[in-house]
Amino acid sequence: MTQPPVLLRASDVSAWNDTADVLVIGYGIAGACAALEARRAGADVLVLERASGGGGASALSAGIFYLGGGTAVQQAVGVEDTADDMYRFLMASTGAPDARMVRMFCDHAASHFDWLETQGVPFERSYYQDKAVIAPTSECLASTGNEKVWPYYEFAKPVARGHKVAKVGDGGGALAMNALIARCEEAGVRVACDSQVTALIRDDAGRIVGVRVRQSSGTLYVRGRRGVILAAGGFGMNQELMQQYCPELPRTAEALGIPNNDGGALMLGLSAGAGTQAMSGTIATASFYPPAQLIKGILVNNRGERFVAEDSYHGRTAELIAEQPQSAAYLILDSEIFAYPENTNAQHRLVDGFETIAEMEAGLNLPAGSLQRTMADYNASAAKGEDPLWHKHPSWVKPLDQAPYAAFDVSYSNSIYYYLTLGGLRTTAEGEVLDESGNVIPGFYAAGACVSSIPQDGRGYASGLSLGPGSYFGRVAGVTAAKATTND
Repeated sequence: MTQPPVLLRASDVSAWNDTADVLVIGYGIAGACAALEARRAGADVLVLERASGGGGASALSAGIFYLGGGTAVQQAVGVEDTADDMYRFLMASTGAPDARMVRMFCDHAASHFDWLETQGVPFERSYYQDKAVIAPTSECLASTGNEKVWPYYEFAKPVARGHKVAKVGDGGGALAMNALIARCEEAGVRVACDSQVTALIRDDAGRIVGVRVRQSSGTLYVRGRRGVILAAGGFGMNQELMQQYCPELPRTAEALGIPNNDGGALMLGLSAGAGTQAMSGTIATASFYPPAQLIKGILVNNRGERFVAEDSYHGRTAELIAEQPQSAAYLILDSEIFAYPENTNAQHRLVDGFETIAEMEAGLNLPAGSLQRTMADYNASAAKGEDPLWHKHPSWVKPLDQAPYAAFDVSYSNSIYYYLTLGGLRTTAEGEVLDESGNVIPGFYAAGACVSSIPQDGRGYASGLSLGPGSYFGRVAGVTAAKATTND
């Protein structure tokens, strides 16, 4: 089992090699936002980055920020949204345990969008209205979650809240990081790259006051007069930690991120006695759409039964596939909607074509009569534009009655599912790290993928719920730390 590093005592440090008001560990989206806001609040800030440059996993992302409440883009394209609706949806769908944290994020989401744009993060005033995991265009606003999925549309008006950086297709995260890093440089944030933090340092009063750093030239001890902000990524690349915390995730799934997402930040937090939350939570994906027409098909498990509304967010669908017997699932189509999934990375395999449902049932080795019953029930309701079992939106409901039929294997054992971890340290809405009893650890703050903030698992995730809260609560942690009392 991976063990946390030893927590060092300040009284054992004979001399500090460097001192800053605020130390930021990690230079991804949360770390950059924390450093920038702490510096603008008057603090001397030093970022310690393990890699040879900033960006982290954030720079490899599509650059989608989940924001709402009436952002400038929403207003420009005629989408009406309120902070209250955003709050109701997130509370209903994500399982977030800290209502105050969600309320704070929703209340400031529109102004946070303005802040990002002011830093030079580019966004169009445009709306991508088709169904895709990532808009293939440079258009900004898109539906990236379960807002239109039952039962969530009963809690709040469903609106689009995914804001993608202005770049054709994928890769907008790099543009966002380039802009934020440039602002940090202009503001005078100090940065030390190729610097791995190997231990936290605590004084006799229980306050985190510094860190031990390993560089190629040797070991340094760096003091943080007002606090230390941890923003150094998740633990998806550490198979030992994945086995410990996420044993139910099929072993065939592959981690997304960078090699440094190895749980080092989590281990530092645990060394200081930090509490954790949602440690089994992951968001996995191997979306079977686009093309969007495939959503009109149905997903069945190896018992021939449906188990999800097929128009659900792809992370929700992936989590429910993982929960099926042997994590097996098949996408069933008729000739009217047949197409090959465009997500070639997922490698969904076409099993075969079949002239009848009975032949398909036998070809998939499903229990006798199971798929025939499922299809008969579904088609009878679909003929009325209804889905009483899983409440798929009527726009995606059609009878599957045009032979021949086809089945794609979308099982974990066949397809390639990629995941991110969602579990991490517990914090307050102000970014303060909490211990196992729920008490604030003085001088210690955290944000980004090393914490558990709003989404708790793939069922309630929405694209942009990493960069959105990560960047916002990074800012909050930076201001909180900059205004803290010094440990002189």
